[in-house]
Amino acid sequence: MTLALENVLAKAGLRVDAAEFLTLVEDVARRLSPQNPDPGQYFSAGQRSALADVGLDLSPRQDGEPDYRARTVAAHAVLAESSLTVAEAAHALGIDPSRIRHRLAARRLAGWKSQNGWRLPAWQFAGKDVLPGLDVVLAAVPADQPALVVAAFMTTPQDDLEINGEPASPREWLLAGGDPRLAARLAGTLGTAF
Repeated sequence: MTLALENVLAKAGLRVDAAEFLTLVEDVARRLSPQNPDPGQYFSAGQRSALADVGLDLSPRQDGEPDYRARTVAAHAVLAESSLTVAEAAHALGIDPSRIRHRLAARRLAGWKSQNGWRLPAWQFAGKDVLPGLDVVLAAVPADQPALVVAAFMTTPQDDLEINGEPASPREWLLAGGDPRLAARLAGTLGTAF
């Protein structure tokens, strides 16, 4: 198992040993939610009724059913492991760490505060610079959106962003010189229902 996991981590470009990665996964899983939550407990009786009326199943997960948390736990662990510290981001960009903190405060860089300081997702960097137009897109992202949601948006092809007739992720769109305002309009809808 360890050798297979180490191969997967290496292919994904993650610089972490298998034991450390598994510790990250365990930590994220523990923080995300209880092992077998009862989704109905989060809603009032009226809300449960309304959700059931539109076909949502609020019953607890049964033994043998896939655990929906697995993909999210893995995504959180990968996001955390592939992110940069303030010092690493500053070194990559050739600037002082205080400039990174200023950009974080101004929402010109994305990041989250962990127990060990700020972490900055790698998706927002391109070589020795940040994505062109990133500040325009980040300004449109609702402030309540978690880092994993923003990362998923920025790295998932969007039908409204096309390069050579194919849907492109906002990251690809910006790297190709696409108008950041179009990606920003899409980013502004994060967390809203259509």
